[in-house]
Amino acid sequence: MKRTLQSTGWMAMLLLAAILLAPPVARAAAPLATVNVSPQGLEWQPAGDFEKFTLTVSGPGGVTLRRELQGGAALAFEPFGDDGKPLGDGTYAYELIASPRLDAQTRQALAAAHRAGNEAAIAKLQASGKVPGGSLAQSGFFTIHNGAIVSPDLKEPAAPKPAKALTPITPKDVVTADDMIVQGSLCVGLDCVNNESFGFDTIRLKENNTRIKFDDTSTGTGFPNHDWQLTANDSASGGANKFSIEDITAATVPFTVSGSATTNSIFVDSTGRVGFRTSTPVLDLHVNTSNTPAMRLEQNNSGGFTAQTWDVAGNEANFFVRDVTGGSRLPFRIRPGAPTSSIDINASGNVGIGTASPSANLHVLSSASGSTDGKVLIQNSSGTTTGRELAELRNNGGAILILKDTSQTERWSFGTTAATFVIDNQANTGVEFIFGTTGNLNIAGTLTQGSSRDIKTDFASLNPRDVLSRVSALPISQWSYKTETAVRHVGPMAEDFHQAFGLGADDKHIAPGDQAGVALLAVQGLNQVVQQKDKEITELKSRIETLEKLVQALYPPKAAVEPER
Repeated sequence: MKRTLQSTGWMAMLLLAAILLAPPVARAAAPLATVNVSPQGLEWQPAGDFEKFTLTVSGPGGVTLRRELQGGAALAFEPFGDDGKPLGDGTYAYELIASPRLDAQTRQALAAAHRAGNEAAIAKLQASGKVPGGSLAQSGFFTIHNGAIVSPDLKEPAAPKPAKALTPITPKDVVTADDMIVQGSLCVGLDCVNNESFGFDTIRLKENNTRIKFDDTSTGTGFPNHDWQLTANDSASGGANKFSIEDITAATVPFTVSGSATTNSIFVDSTGRVGFRTSTPVLDLHVNTSNTPAMRLEQNNSGGFTAQTWDVAGNEANFFVRDVTGGSRLPFRIRPGAPTSSIDINASGNVGIGTASPSANLHVLSSASGSTDGKVLIQNSSGTTTGRELAELRNNGGAILILKDTSQTERWSFGTTAATFVIDNQANTGVEFIFGTTGNLNIAGTLTQGSSRDIKTDFASLNPRDVLSRVSALPISQWSYKTETAVRHVGPMAEDFHQAFGLGADDKHIAPGDQAGVALLAVQGLNQVVQQKDKEITELKSRIETLEKLVQALYPPKAAVEPER
């Protein structure tokens, strides 16, 4: 509030100020909400129907508070921290962001356009009025003194009268139709006094509301005409100590520096490099602080999109991207000392791990000699024993995995051909291994199973004749698999085989080694029977020969009688 003029001397100063200054023009747009301030807190009355509000409050010592407030009612803030303790004295800034009410169809369309990066679709939704075209945000300041919020309606006490009153004069504008030259310092404002001590000041603005306004009177089409203002401090009690550049025409404040901001908060050197908290930026943008320099990327929900906040930061432990909204997880981290090209994406989009010249979509290179260096590990650390798919190869055609020992000529491929799984040594002619969808397995060589005594235990002897007896009773059939009815096979059923011999893990499968072992035992049993039969035959032959000799001794053969002539 301006003070009452006390003398013609004050009037003279005011006339001079009229040459340079103009009172602020109130052109502010309709606020998002009207705010009421009391010593106990702040309360906002929304000017429209919104789904919810996000209130952020920041203040001395880096205090930052975040509140989610539901729409449809008065929004209140009490000056207490998250720990329940009263906020300390000082000036605080607040930002209130509204989330619009959107129908389900509009919200889905907006999300789909965002995922696809379709800015035209988003602009169309905004033009239709279904989605706000700008940010729904409102900001302001409040001050806490002696534990209570200062009321903005307080009146500032008048300045003391000057020591020597000036001779009153009748107020009159001063118009100079020529250049004005002041060979000395100039003080403008209601609090300038006679014999003002300027020090090194050339121009001084001195009163309780200091402003410099740039009033552009352009009226021609196409000529810029925005009015601007340099503003020092808020006028109302409880406001902010700040310096701002205001766009009076647009009712915006694009630039503000808060009082007590640290030295070199923003510093631009002679080459155009910008430093934050440093006067010696070494790159185009240089952030210097004692603990974890960072940048926050915050999408609020005032535009209809889901709110999401990311931090990009670094310290002695790592460089990281933090998903603040998702519980402050760190989905991306780089540790100090990571080698060059730990991850490298070339111009064609190929990704290299350990190489700056990847020759495939994903190229992992290691020159170390350790047995595990260069290894790719896919691991699920869940404590449950559920089976999980950990890797998958997909292709519109055969999907092939190649293994190559660069010291050898062999190049092995593992993959699908049509409906079969194939293992092939591409250095040779023919396919070594084919596994079909019906369970058939074809190999080009010998199938060899481990059967050394060194890998076996719990030995037990069997009776070959008993096994032969069981084999003799085992049903053997000719049959076809249901998956290939045109192909015939012969053999026992797994259920019968398991019941007869108790071999194998279950009664649905027969191991080739078990079948061969049963056959060998049956052959041994058959051989024992044959040997026994041979022995019995030999004994029978001996007995027959003895009987024949006895018969010949008792009944010698008669001499042959010659026929008469």
